[in-house]
Amino acid sequence: MAIAWVFPGQGSQKVGMAEALLSIDGSRERFATASELLGRDLLAICQGESGGGDGPDDLNDTRNTQPALFVIESLLADNLQQQGREPALVAGHSLGELVALYSAGVFGLDTGLQLMKTRSELMASAGGGAMTAVIGFDRAQLDDLVAATDGVSIANDNSDAQVVISGAPEAVQSVSEALKCKRAIPLVVSGAFHSPFMAEAAERFASAMDQVPFQDARVPVLSNSAASASTSADELKQRLKQQMTTGVRWRETMAAMTDSGVDTLVEIGPGNVLSGLAKRSMSGVTTAQIAGAGDLGQ
Repeated sequence: MAIAWVFPGQGSQKVGMAEALLSIDGSRERFATASELLGRDLLAICQGESGGGDGPDDLNDTRNTQPALFVIESLLADNLQQQGREPALVAGHSLGELVALYSAGVFGLDTGLQLMKTRSELMASAGGGAMTAVIGFDRAQLDDLVAATDGVSIANDNSDAQVVISGAPEAVQSVSEALKCKRAIPLVVSGAFHSPFMAEAAERFASAMDQVPFQDARVPVLSNSAASASTSADELKQRLKQQMTTGVRWRETMAAMTDSGVDTLVEIGPGNVLSGLAKRSMSGVTTAQIAGAGDLGQ
């Protein structure tokens, strides 16, 4: 039996999600560390309250969402490892990739929190674009439309039946209207994430990564920009540098997990989006969700 740990990204957050973790030793201290770095009370924001300071209070603001999910997911992963559990490989969706790298020992907690703060602020400031989820579509038609339309790309290739397109608002709208699909859902986001619109933000994030050392991973990591397993510190850093401007190749990531013999997928963090995708895409896979203290004894 091969087990993969996967870490969800933005969109899995919900007010109150931290409550299930507060009985875990060190949970309040970890939130306090993140809050000091951000200059606002991240735990209060997770609970739907004001975080004080001069920053945003809304949990759905990417400047809060990303650090909050990092704190929660890293805390759960640490506790699983303290129990002696270790996966065969790890992967994370978008911001979840940073938690996957942390859980594999590529960098420590302080580095992870600082990188997440930088990443969230850069992505929040890179506005001007749009994203739309499309469900139940013809892959060939989508590929043709994207290839023929300037200013749009596939941001999240989540499965055979679900992708997110990203780019200039008019280009995204043009493709989503021309595409024959069951549903096209515009997303409430501050920018065109995982597209060339993130080029400046990605360049600045790459500079920030150059200032911190990465270690070789303890277990193989599947990256968003290259869905093949690697433990190389240099390779994993380079792949993370590409993540903001390239699509999240989750469909290929699930195929790579299947090829690696993964038969159990553990989703670490709030929600079950990645588990749902796996059940529909990975034949015979068993899934489990670890979202709070009560799940750690399973």
